[in-house]
Amino acid sequence: MAVCARLCGVGPARGCRRRRGAQRKGAAGDSSELDTDPEEGGGGGSCGEEKGEDAAEERIEGAAWARSSPPRGRAPLSLLELPPELLVQIFASLPGTELPGLALVCSAFRRILRTDTIWRRRCKEEYGVCENLRKLEITGVSCQDVYAKRINPRVKSGRFMKILPDYEHMEYRDVYTCLLHRYRHILGLWQPDIGPYGGLLNVVVDGLFIIGWMYLPPHDPHVDDPMRFKPLFRIHLMERKSATVECMYGHKGPHSGHIQIVKKDEFSTKCNQTDHHRMSGGRQEEFRTWLREEWGRTLEDIFHEHMQELILMKFIYTSQYDNCLTYRRICLPPRSPDDLIQPGLFKGTYGSHGLEIVMLSFHGKKAKGTKITGDPNIPAGQQTVEIDLAHPIQLPDVENLHDFSELSRIVLEVQEQVRREQEEEEGEGLPVERQPQAQEEEEEQQQPGLSRQEGGGTEGPPAEEGAAAQGSPPASCPFVLPGGIASRNEDYPRTCRACFYGTGLIAGHGFTSPERTPGVFVLFDDDRFGFIWLELHSFSLYSRIKDSFQNADAPLREAFDEMLKNIQLLTS
Repeated sequence: MAVCARLCGVGPARGCRRRRGAQRKGAAGDSSELDTDPEEGGGGGSCGEEKGEDAAEERIEGAAWARSSPPRGRAPLSLLELPPELLVQIFASLPGTELPGLALVCSAFRRILRTDTIWRRRCKEEYGVCENLRKLEITGVSCQDVYAKRINPRVKSGRFMKILPDYEHMEYRDVYTCLLHRYRHILGLWQPDIGPYGGLLNVVVDGLFIIGWMYLPPHDPHVDDPMRFKPLFRIHLMERKSATVECMYGHKGPHSGHIQIVKKDEFSTKCNQTDHHRMSGGRQEEFRTWLREEWGRTLEDIFHEHMQELILMKFIYTSQYDNCLTYRRICLPPRSPDDLIQPGLFKGTYGSHGLEIVMLSFHGKKAKGTKITGDPNIPAGQQTVEIDLAHPIQLPDVENLHDFSELSRIVLEVQEQVRREQEEEEGEGLPVERQPQAQEEEEEQQQPGLSRQEGGGTEGPPAEEGAAAQGSPPASCPFVLPGGIASRNEDYPRTCRACFYGTGLIAGHGFTSPERTPGVFVLFDDDRFGFIWLELHSFSLYSRIKDSFQNADAPLREAFDEMLKNIQLLTS
């Protein structure tokens, strides 16, 4: 700040002429965290001889700077000798968090920072806000936008019009300081604490709103369909310097809500008018509506009695929260050039439980699938599958692949090999991947169903890694599910790139007696993979979630690993 003061020509070296009257004059500061309009007596003196300061001034008039301009032919000696339009451009390029300190330098800087162009640029560059406040009150809106943002429509001359706050007297500085900056810590991906079911919440800046969208998998078993989403809450400015939180749960439109930021990576929501969640037809109508939204069908369409029980159990459990939830931050897995495919979020089939969201991440020679949404058997946060990338499997030809016993034999042989390697690791203290190459080759020669390379041979990396290193797509081979393997989706790919040994987590109701059982990880392409559950005689198909998520990347590998550990402990 001292450097800024010298650049402005403020201080003893330039003979600051702060008037005594200005010391007694005070202006009320903003109540937000970012105060860019502090009291004049506490933020530095006025630069030069000024006749007064208009507190409501919105623009910088060039005439007020005539006496500060440098003589013709001389370069400027201070920032205040620059044209005001240039200063506005300079200040607009600074991060919004730095502007309050700049406003404390002198009243001239404070006056420039009232220029709304500065804050409009900060809102756009830092949060993606592109709306024009001066035009919103006369802008029409489509029916789709009315539904998506839950803005109540008003019918006038046969047109839908937005019922919006009074933006005529609102400034981008208010939007930045009272809305975007204040709630910046809740932007990103979150997992709600809904017992074993979990969920995926994405909080984003949507125009002049901050909206929390709950992401839902497509209806079972259409795993390749896009994700569905519905708003749970929104935050916006109803009036200047006052942010309003509204609950969006239910079918009666937005109503009063509350958000509390508990700590750095945790916040909670509360609905203040839960009666808006009730329907006139009582719980039966609420259940039928929920069933159509969650499953895309009616209870009469579901003939499996066990599936009916699971659906009813989920409705009773989740509806009791009434959108009063605690959320914990989750982040997307970091990427590495050595990864088999790009890590990320996938939606997969889980039998009678329907479609669930799984996060695929890579950890050296291991890959993990962690549940983001779960069920009473395997709750959210648990590691549903683990893939051993050091043990690829060469499936038999299509004719023999129809025989389940042949596939079972191959997988059990690999399981025994993994067990022996783990025993040797415990006895010798050597990591499996650091064992001598000759020992690996000797063991592979004893296992006719194994191959270090999809195309055959015993040397070199697996086919996926070798093809990636050469920059060419890996070769595909025919694939068909063995007889006796149940699949919710018969429309699975008929070719695959590679297969690896893996284990899947199974448990009884209530996550009782959990155990890891052998299986086969099948890589189809960059966006789809499958897992054959050997003991359950079932097959799960996973498809990538292709939505883009902002503010969701893990800062470090250590932070991501810690996040996985924490969400797993919550349901262990």
